[in-house]
Amino acid sequence: MGEQLSIWSLVVEASLVVQIVMVILVLASFLSWIVIFQRISVFGKAKKGLRAFEERFWSGVDLGQLYRELSDTDKALEGAEHIFCSGIKEYTRMTQQKNYDPDAVMDAVQRSMRVALSREEEKLDQHLPFLATVGSTSPYIGLFGTVWGIMNSFRGLANVHQATLASVAPGISEALVATAIGLFAAIPAVIAYNRFSARSEGMMSHYETFAEEFYAILHRRIHSPL
Repeated sequence: MGEQLSIWSLVVEASLVVQIVMVILVLASFLSWIVIFQRISVFGKAKKGLRAFEERFWSGVDLGQLYRELSDTDKALEGAEHIFCSGIKEYTRMTQQKNYDPDAVMDAVQRSMRVALSREEEKLDQHLPFLATVGSTSPYIGLFGTVWGIMNSFRGLANVHQATLASVAPGISEALVATAIGLFAAIPAVIAYNRFSARSEGMMSHYETFAEEFYAILHRRIHSPL
């Protein structure tokens, strides 16, 4: 309890600039934790959705029926469902034209699924730049607060006839708190950014593999003998 009170007193008694630095870092840490929990939910939902859709897709269900089922749902299509619907919708639209060119159809399908892939990648990578920014800048912001606090402590020695450790220790201690808060904000953000970046790459690899497999299925269908 005593340590908590002493740390709190250091924060309260710090100079205005150091206090502003501390508030910025605490706010950045708070927002980064919100992003972390939100990204955990997003990636968990994406992984679960991919597994459920692939089980349905490879169960032998008619692709047209699957497309109608997904189109009739009120929920927004995400992940592999979005890629699948984008591809088969374009395939259906192009093949309904008279005297269609199979190669042109497949080019249109590929473009449509590529756009869907890009949108899914944007969803997975959303807010990750914020975590990268917090992780890279927080230590320097905290260091700025520390340097400012130490500078003020040594400036205060100009009015002291005999400098002692006790006279500068409070100022240095309150300044070092800023560095500690900066590290507290940066470390989780860096770990989360690296973790989520790896998970995003993994999910995109799964999506791209599915898109290629689905493309091959449609390619065989359109080029198969009547």
